[in-house]
This record gives sequence, C-alpha cells and structure tokens, in this order.
Amino acid sequence: MEFTRTKIICTVGPATQDIKTLKKLHNEGMNVVRINMSHADHKQAKAIISRINKINSELSKNATPIGILLDTQGPEIRTGDTTMPLDLVTGDEVTLTVRDQVDVETSSIKINYKDLISSVNPGSKITVDNGLINFSVLSKDEDTLLCKVIDGGKIGSKRHVNLPGVRVNLPSITSKDLKDIQFGIKHNVDFIALSFVRSEEDLMKLREILKDSSSTARIIAKIENQEGLDNINEICKASDGVMVARGDLGIETSLADLPNIQRKIMFACAKWGKRSIVATHLLESMIENPTPTRAEVTDIANAIYEGADAIMLSGETSIGKHPIECVKFLKSISLKTEQFKTLGYEENLVSDSDWQHLGVAANQLAQSVKADGIIVVTRTGYTGNIVSNAKPFNIPIFCFTNSKSTLNHLSLVGSTQAYFLKNISNHDRAIKSISKKLKDYYKTKDELKLVMISGIFSEEHSEAIQVINF
Repeated sequence: MEFTRTKIICTVGPATQDIKTLKKLHNEGMNVVRINMSHADHKQAKAIISRINKINSELSKNATPIGILLDTQGPEIRTGDTTMPLDLVTGDEVTLTVRDQVDVETSSIKINYKDLISSVNPGSKITVDNGLINFSVLSKDEDTLLCKVIDGGKIGSKRHVNLPGVRVNLPSITSKDLKDIQFGIKHNVDFIALSFVRSEEDLMKLREILKDSSSTARIIAKIENQEGLDNINEICKASDGVMVARGDLGIETSLADLPNIQRKIMFACAKWGKRSIVATHLLESMIENPTPTRAEVTDIANAIYEGADAIMLSGETSIGKHPIECVKFLKSISLKTEQFKTLGYEENLVSDSDWQHLGVAANQLAQSVKADGIIVVTRTGYTGNIVSNAKPFNIPIFCFTNSKSTLNHLSLVGSTQAYFLKNISNHDRAIKSISKKLKDYYKTKDELKLVMISGIFSEEHSEAIQVINF
C-alpha cells in the first residue's frame, strides 16, 4: 500500500463492526477506529475494542497498529418523546417548553434544557435535527417560548437541538461522558475526543481524570460552537489534537463562513503543533451511492492542502452501503493531492523549544539532501510529533519506539510510519534493525539516504541530527 501523509479515521457501526470488515478497512488504509458513544453502549464498544486488539496482535512487525478513538457524546439538548412525528408547517406558531409532563403531540414541544427560556430572547434562532427544522422566538414567559416555524418538517422523539450563538449552561463532561471515559481508560483506548470543548478548563478536567488513572490516552478537542472557535488558541495549546466537527459548527456558526472557520482552526493547529482532524460529510453521498460527488472530492483535497493530519468518516462507514469504497476513495484522493505542497500553515509553527527547532531542521535537511525518509527513534512519540509538525513534503517519517502505547498514538500523527523496536538504547543494534526494516520497505532501491533525529542516541542536541546511508 502506498504511503500517504494523511491518516484515515473510520467510525465503526452496524455496517463495519464485524472483524472481517474491520480488516478490509485497515487493508485499504484505515489508521484509526472511532467509537461514537452517542450511539454505542459499553457492550458494543468493548466488542469493537476486542476485535481491533485482535487485528493488531496479528499484524506484521512492519505495520502500524490501528488506533482507537473514543468519542464522547458531550452535553446535548434534545426534544422530548413522542409516539408519532409532529408535522410542523412553515409559518405556523408553536410553543416550546421546559415543563415536564407535556403531551408533545397535542400541545408544546418539550425541550430537555432547563435554562432554555433564560438563554434566548425574541428574535433568537432555535435549530432542531441538524438544521432541518428551524424556529424564530417570538416571545417568552416563565416556562414557555412562542416560536414561529421558519423551516418546517416532521419532528420525532429526542431530536438534537442547537441554540446558535448561545452559551449552553451544561457541564463539559456529563455523567454519561464520565462513565464512558472511565470505560475507555479501563480498556486502554488511545484517544479520547471531548465534545463541545469551549475553553481550556474543559480540557483540564479531562486531563486530571486521565492523570488520576495513569492513562496515556491523548486528548482530542472537538470544536463545535462559536465559543470554542473564539478560544481556539488556548484550546490548541491545552490539547493533543483538535477536530473540526463541521456538523454542529455549521449550525452553531455561519454555514457560509464554515470553510473560513475550518481554515482558522487548521491554522491554529499548525501554529501550535497539534494534530488536526477534519470531520463530517466528507463522503456523505456515499452512504447511499457508490461514488462521491465532485464537490466532496474537492472538499477532501482542500483539507489535505490545509495540512490535516487525519480525515474522518462518520455515517459513511458506520451505517453506509459502501464503507470499503469510501476508504479507497480517501486513499486515492490523498495520493493525488499530496503530490502538491500544503498551503504552508506550518511555516507559522511556534518553535517554543530546542527540540521543535530540531524537528524543523530535520525536515529542512531531509528536503535539501533529497532524503528517502526521516528516521525518528523515540520513547514517548514527542520527537515524531515535532518532525510531523514541519509537514515533510513527500518524505515519510519512520518512527521506531519501544513503547506499545506510543506505537498506537503515532497512528494519528501525519506523515509517520511507526515500528516497534524492543531495543532502542543500543545504537549499533538499533541501526542494524532499522536498516533491515527500511530496506524491506524500499524493496526496489539499492541505496537509501535518510536523516535521523534522536535524543536517545545523543546527549547533545547538536549531534542529534545526522544523515545516514543504508
């Protein structure tokens, strides 16, 4: 399989959760599995984790394991239960209420957010079912809102509600999220995505939970509303990676401005040297159709031009009819797009340490000598990340580590190909093993020129980068 800089994340669901399909997804280019805790329970999640662990245990020593990302549901506002859908007609007036014991079918639409009334005012917009149904607030009293239906349609039970521009007074980590996070820690997931991150404080709460449990899971901050966007720089600095969660972002902010918002987030990730994921509707049409639209192909290419570490499929692989084909298309689009340089956001990287400077220097040296690759020897994965931050153009980063958790974490780091190497402290033995693996990787090349960066092999930073030939 040809090397690409951009990683592929697949959401696993009914269409893909059997081990045979998971293996096919991996063979076609899937790097990370996403378990969406908005839909999966612990029994289902455990089964998926067990299958991925089994696949990883059977992989050859020359394959990077599949990473596991647990995605929390986050604080959600939803409509109440109804035995049959309520048909809303554009222009009609309807009452929304926070009162309990409401018959949704005959009177008001129940919303499960007690601060709804105080959060909005006449003129405010309320969106239901991912933007399909929209209301404008006309007036309010103690526990009800009188609204006009702007966009009508059928509304069923427990439909997702958005309040664009409103700070929702709900905890960043709900009681359900906490149970799911503890489940993820217990089963050694590699990444935890925290939904609706609004500030650095949200991430610190999760960081403390992971620290108290001695978990090495990396934190992915999902940006889904204006407040998260406003605080993007502090969120980037406090996280290990950021997801551009375009579903809710397109509702909570201006849909027309979404491409610019995506670029702002990607720029911040590049500036602070954090992993970046672009998600939602990449190949939405392929849930039903065997090929993508031209616009979808262009959208994916733009995310790659922006330097995304990973692109993520949701419904396409969880419930779609063509999950394998979706991954094939992502891989083929990546191969074509990566023949061109990124937009250069990484040139604004804040090099706040000597090692980050060295990561940039390693890339520059590799480009100047036309190296076949960059070798990184690392225990924690830190050096692999700092070299990845420089976005090497058409040059793979070969990471060698003696840590299984680090090996898994590298599944989400752009440009990297990770290998487990038990003995990385002995220079001569390590180089011999590295040489063997890379000659196997480049079967058609008689001579290899590589740049190696490692703090393990040198006490002095000035000696930490060298050109070697195999």
